Amino acid sequence: MSTAKPMPRSLDGWIKHLDGVRLPVPATAHERVRRALGDSRRSLREIADLTQDSPALALSLLREANAAGNLLSSPADSLEVALSRLGLKRAEILLNRLPAVAEHEIPHALRQLQLIGQHAAQQANGLFAVRLARLWQEIHWCSLLFLSPLWPLLASHPELFAIWEKRVLGEGEPVAKVERELLGVPLLRLCQALAEHWKLPDWIIQGYRLLNDDRRLLVKALHIARDNEHPLHQQQRLDANPSLSRWLTQPGNTVLLANGLAISAHAGWSGGHSLRWQRLAGLFMKVPLDELQQLVHQQAAQSGRLHARGDLWHPAQALLWPWSQHRLRREPVAAPAPTSAALEDWRRHCAELIRAPSPFANVVQLSACARDALQSGGMRRVLLLLADRDHSRLLAQQQAGLPREANGLQLDPTQSQVLRRLLSQPAQLRLGPDNMAQFSALLPGQLKSLFPGDHLLLRSLAVNGRVAMLVVADQDGAPFADLSLRAFAKTAQCIERALASFARRGR
Repeated sequence: MSTAKPMPRSLDGWIKHLDGVRLPVPATAHERVRRALGDSRRSLREIADLTQDSPALALSLLREANAAGNLLSSPADSLEVALSRLGLKRAEILLNRLPAVAEHEIPHALRQLQLIGQHAAQQANGLFAVRLARLWQEIHWCSLLFLSPLWPLLASHPELFAIWEKRVLGEGEPVAKVERELLGVPLLRLCQALAEHWKLPDWIIQGYRLLNDDRRLLVKALHIARDNEHPLHQQQRLDANPSLSRWLTQPGNTVLLANGLAISAHAGWSGGHSLRWQRLAGLFMKVPLDELQQLVHQQAAQSGRLHARGDLWHPAQALLWPWSQHRLRREPVAAPAPTSAALEDWRRHCAELIRAPSPFANVVQLSACARDALQSGGMRRVLLLLADRDHSRLLAQQQAGLPREANGLQLDPTQSQVLRRLLSQPAQLRLGPDNMAQFSALLPGQLKSLFPGDHLLLRSLAVNGRVAMLVVADQDGAPFADLSLRAFAKTAQCIERALASFARRGR
């Protein structure tokens, strides 16, 4: 989304700019809450539960309740308290000011970030709220809204999310450098300033203050958390540092821990960031790491059932095995190489592809032969997508080994840096454990859900220099067999020759 005026470059400028952004609300959630507000039989608790399905609406109500003149003794730390302070009539007036739009019209980046917040709230509920039952509302709502200072930024400038992902996750540029070039200010400083300006609950503000001003405390805790195999030694180190021990027991830390777990899982379960937050949560809860990981995965799966959307990425989609099984996969076994009989079929399909003149009457026949060749060469899951003339859409043409949802799949390349790069010129991207976390966030969620695992091939094929087809394939997520990789490369060349021959037919 472009803007007529240049973006602000200072904290004050950003606060003034973002303070006036009205966050869009999905029309279905908008109507559901509107009816509940007008129903005298509904309790505040029921209305609050309905509202959590629309995080933007929850934030708007909380901000209004905490605005100057509405602040009684302290900021409202739950939606029930906010609704009580506002009153149902005023809440309905505020609701009617917010734009109600179809869910797909809300910027993809904003919906993705709100999904991460919902995942964080589920982690907070499952891990901490049960243990701290009297504080469950504060834990839930603060975890859901911790990332809310970023919502108006992505609502008004959604392109920043893709640029940040490309430069930080895709190209490995320093975070501080990218944020200063894009925004003029550090992102966490902006989040803290907005949280304080909106008078969000104290636990949210404390979390940002810790990340901005007291990181040494967090680093000390992380160092102790690394020694998770020796809980007695961990406790001795905490006893030797009373101030750190007191800080670690504060219930407000649950908000930061839940969001740390959700954000790091979004980038990749096997990454170092995810492990650090898991260790720290285990230290906070005083549970072994393997038990903590089981709990975290269970809550991710529950969040996936409640909140997942087809066009968004949810980390639960990457949970292929129970943790106890996944943890024991020390050395992943490579997929088997194709058999001699399969290679005979592969040679026959490739010979058909390179025949001249083209033996195919249409693209469906050609792509079916290409699919069979890829399977015979060892690929277990295959998806062939055709690009339209202006590369604005990728449409599934053939698939093998995938669920029914793959049929008729459509992808929007503008939502993925990886797809845009592959469509700009013929290229191949091989994903594995070393780079999966780097590129995972840059792939469409629909694609990742069809190909769970740590090993994947993506290759774009061109006709006369222009990309016409994208091939996605793997061996059920296992490490590739060398022979299958060579067969894949040769098959891709044969498909390109088949496409070129088919394009010349009738000339």
